[in-house]
Parts: sequence; structure tokens; C-alpha cells
Amino acid sequence: MEHEIKTLGQLRASGWKSISVRAEIRSNAIGKIKSGEPLIAGIHGYESTVLPQLETALLAGHDIILLGERGQGKSRIIRSLVSLLDEWLPIVAGSEINDDPYRPVSAFARALVLELGDETPVEFVHRSQRFGEKLATPDTSMADLIGDVDPIKVAEGRYLADELTMHFGLVPRTNRGIFAINELPDLAERIQVGLLSILEERDVQIRGYRISLPLDVMLIASANPEDYTNRGRLITPLKDRFGSQIRTHYPLSTEIELEIVDQEIFRAPTSELEIYFPGYLRATIASTSALARTSPVINQRSGVSVRTTVANYEALEAAAVRRSLLSGENLAVVRPSDFWVLAASMAGKIELDTVEETDEVAVIQKLVAKSILEVFRSVVALEELRGLVALFEEGYEVSVGDENSDEDLEKILETLPEIKEVIARIEARSERPAELAALEFLLEGLHLAKRLNKYQGEFSSIYAKRSR
Repeated sequence: MEHEIKTLGQLRASGWKSISVRAEIRSNAIGKIKSGEPLIAGIHGYESTVLPQLETALLAGHDIILLGERGQGKSRIIRSLVSLLDEWLPIVAGSEINDDPYRPVSAFARALVLELGDETPVEFVHRSQRFGEKLATPDTSMADLIGDVDPIKVAEGRYLADELTMHFGLVPRTNRGIFAINELPDLAERIQVGLLSILEERDVQIRGYRISLPLDVMLIASANPEDYTNRGRLITPLKDRFGSQIRTHYPLSTEIELEIVDQEIFRAPTSELEIYFPGYLRATIASTSALARTSPVINQRSGVSVRTTVANYEALEAAAVRRSLLSGENLAVVRPSDFWVLAASMAGKIELDTVEETDEVAVIQKLVAKSILEVFRSVVALEELRGLVALFEEGYEVSVGDENSDEDLEKILETLPEIKEVIARIEARSERPAELAALEFLLEGLHLAKRLNKYQGEFSSIYAKRSR
């Protein structure tokens, strides 16, 4: 229907009613809540924490500030709110600020409606065009957000006092839509002051001109909790203008973290190899990030985002693919010996918060070791592995890594059939590469449980009997 309407008169005849953007979002949110449809798609772990608060804020018609460390989905939540706008919205044709045909606010639209009346041309904009976003930086200016005098329009012969000389900024251009500011406290204080009238009076002033633009904008912002305090960089009057403050968080369980990883990881469109990531190592990689978020040597104000887990997961899969290509295997199985790649994928995503430990690689290795030990203890009992420990007590040694064949591991499976039973319990796949990966996991667990020694090379390791 929207594409058949060309004039203001046709719009009136269609029965279309003009409502505020808050009422529009509220109405569409009510429809989703009633139908059981998720308000935000692609968000995991917020069902009983963040989303109920978000639903309440939207139903209340509030401007919202999302507080959280990096990698907690704040930007995704903000951008997903566009789905709560109507798909098409009528505006005065040619308007720079999405003027409502019934209540135009810009000088251009007011003059056009006054002149043409019901013959005023109308066009429709898609909801994707009703979303504006700005990453706050110290050099962000009022001209960026609000607008400024356009010297080209002045050069064309207009007077400076003419409202038509204005070049509108991002906020007016998002009129009747959603405007988002990421990292709000990074705005200079004088710019924060300029936002006060937008949030409270829904009005803007440009360069001291006596111009009133009663904008219809919902403002959504994000910030780091460390900066969003009276000790931070946000002025108190602006903080007071937001109707709802919602705190985001990292996944509350490894299962939720892995759901996010499965959604976000890079997948090549085609691959000659099958990549397999064992469940016990999936749990290990998620546990590594969880432990990092509580580690006293890592700066928790900076945070350890889920992007860390995603990057680690992708790096481990790539290491398995590389090893399989070198060995000629068709099944690439992630192994504990592949975890050396985390030194590259994780080091740039954590910030140390101690003067005693300055080696990021050493911190990562300790986190991985603790995670493997926790998962090892959760899936197997040491009593089940007495025969395996006894084999090493007799002088047996195993060398694992990219530069080694699997003959040593194969011999263990042939010598100790009972180990295959343990492996079958923790590993669902029966292919030999999967069995060898599980055996390597058991050896690493025994080493961390102080039942075996491990001699670490650059790209390989040797497991041997425990020194007395």
C-alpha cells in the first residue's frame, strides 16, 4: 500500500495515523511479547536478566543507557532495536529530517505543505534508514551531532539568518527514529551539554539561531561502567536524563558461551576437510575465558569478551586443519597440543593488571592448564587411569605435537584396551583421530594432576613417568 500513496491527500484517505517513535516501538514490542517472539534475535544468555529490563524500558518509552564491558553485545542489542520500527514510514518527499507529513518541523517541509496542501508529495523510508549511530570520540563536534551553517548554501545567495542555510547533523537526520551513541562518556563535556535539550525538551538549537526543531528521537547509548560514574567522564545532568539504565554481563555459563561461539565463528564456504572440535575441549576453551574473567592478574575493567573465545576457537580449528594438511588426514580433530596457538589469538585481547607478571603467554598457559584440569576432573576419575599411569612407570614415553607421528599413542591403545573404554565414554566419535585426541587429553590431565611429567618443546611435548 505504501508504494501506491504519492501525496498527502492519499495518505489521509488511507487512514494512516501519525504516532511518536516511542509509541511505535512500544506497539511493536507488545506484539512480539504477546506472540512469544524474541525481542532481540541472536542474543544468548540474557533471557532472564537483560531482556526483561529492556522490554520494560521500551514499554515505558525510555531513553536507554546500556552499561557493560566490551564484547557483551551492547551494539548488537542497539542495532537490533531497528526491527521494532514499522517497516515503512511516510515522510514529506525530499525532507532531510524525515518530516511527518501531518506535522512538519523543518522550514523546507512546512513551506511545502503550506503551498501544496493535499498535493504535497509523500515518499516512504525503510526502517533501516531511520537508525543513526555514532561512536563517541573526543573530537566529535556539535556540527557532527546537531548541525551547522552550510557555507555552500550561503554562497548560493541565502542570508545567514535563513533556516534553509542549515546543514543538519546526525541527530536531526534520525528524526522519527533511533539514534545510538556508543561509548557516551568519551564525548567532550560541552557536547554532552548539547545533548541535554534533546533528551529533555526534544529540541535542538544550531549555532545560536532561533530555530526550534521538536525532534522525535529515541536515544540509546552505551558506556563502560568504569566511566559511567561521578569519577568518570559523564556529566551528572546528562546521566539523569536517561530513563533506564541496563547492565549487561558476560555469559553466565560455558554452555551459553559456546552457543554464542557457534553462532559467531568463521566458517569457510567450502572445505575439503571435516573439522571436529571434541566436547571436552570445547568446554575447556569456554572455561579458559571464564577463568580469565575472574583472574586477579587480568584487568577486569577492560574485560575478557566473548570475542576472545571466538578467536581462540577459530585458531584451534585452524591449527587442527594445518596439522591434518601436513599429515594427509581427511578429519581435522582439535587436540590439546594445538593450544599453543592461543598465545597469538588471546594475548591481544587481555590486559594484565599486575607488576609482578608481565608475560601474557605465561598467564594464558596457566589459564589453559587450569581449565584442562577442571574439565579433566569432571569427565574422568584418576582410578580409571591406573593402568595408563603404570605403563609410564615402566618407562614408556609419548611424544606428541606437529612434528611427531601418532605411533606412541597408537601403542597405548593396543596395549591397554581398558583405556579405549574410558575414551568411548568421554568421546562420542569412534574414528581413530578422535580417539587419539581423547588419549592426548587424558595424558595432559594426568600431567596436570601430577601423575606424569611433561617436557615441553617449542611445537611438541614428551610425557614420561613422574620423577620421585
